[in-house]
Amino acid sequence: MSDADKQQFHLTRLYHPSHHVTDLREAEVWFGRVFGRPSRPISEMTRNAPASEGYPTDYSTFTPISDVLFDTIDPKRYVLDGVQQYASVDGPHLKGFGWYVDGIADAYRRLKALGIAMVGQRGEVADGDNPPSAPGSPMPIFFTVPESAGLRYEFLPQIPFPLDHRLVPGWEVPAVSDDDPLGIERCSHHTVLTDRPERALRVVVDGLGGTVIHRGRNEVLGASSTYVHLADAVFEYAVPDAGTAAYVDWAGAAPNDTYHAITWKVVDLDRVERHLKEQGVDLRVRTGEVIVTDPVSSLGIPWVFTTALTPGDPRDVG
Repeated sequence: MSDADKQQFHLTRLYHPSHHVTDLREAEVWFGRVFGRPSRPISEMTRNAPASEGYPTDYSTFTPISDVLFDTIDPKRYVLDGVQQYASVDGPHLKGFGWYVDGIADAYRRLKALGIAMVGQRGEVADGDNPPSAPGSPMPIFFTVPESAGLRYEFLPQIPFPLDHRLVPGWEVPAVSDDDPLGIERCSHHTVLTDRPERALRVVVDGLGGTVIHRGRNEVLGASSTYVHLADAVFEYAVPDAGTAAYVDWAGAAPNDTYHAITWKVVDLDRVERHLKEQGVDLRVRTGEVIVTDPVSSLGIPWVFTTALTPGDPRDVG
């Protein structure tokens, strides 16, 4: 049993991927057209319960895609106490992700004991015995510092969240709908590019109790990869080869890690290819096992589609 297993905390599920864009409306239209999924603005959260004083309600939209709640953010609109919290972007790019946690104070103390630097929602250094709280709220919430953890990982309790479709009692990963243009069964994994996989594994394995399920080459990406199962998801930590598109993407954030791609398990790659081409989405890679989109025509993300999960993935696809 690992040290993390002995702690009184449990990561219940991935909260959401965060995607930073220059135009929220453009992203909403794209998801509707290409993924066939509607998006809902964060302002819906405050219709019956006003936000904390001064908290913005126009900076984000959420798109449910099978077992993933996808969060799209316009950094220019995310302003707290007059300070823009995220750097503006010239183009869309995946940014980070986080987890719902039961026993969040113990998770915070575990990471702190490992020497992982953390901050609160306003960027204040978190170095006390208890995690910081959200602005104007007693809810604990904290983030890792990328220089220490590789990425900005987010942690919060699993509170009622009306925009998260997965929190409905009895929810299960849905069967593929006939009118789903991409035939998505579920998310296969999330890809993070790094030149220091040991730094990432210190957080997700040593700190949070994740399990390494596979190591090997990702020839499509051009990388040596370690796959970790944690909570309800799988994460690929990939060291890209020099000269690859993945290496160029990683270098843009170096020496920190880069959240690069999301891979979906689908029913049929021909179905995916037909729909993407109909919607003007170009393909970077097409093999018998995988499709990768060109990020230029797909909101800055090289979306990956495959018909097989990662070796060792313990999740039941049903």
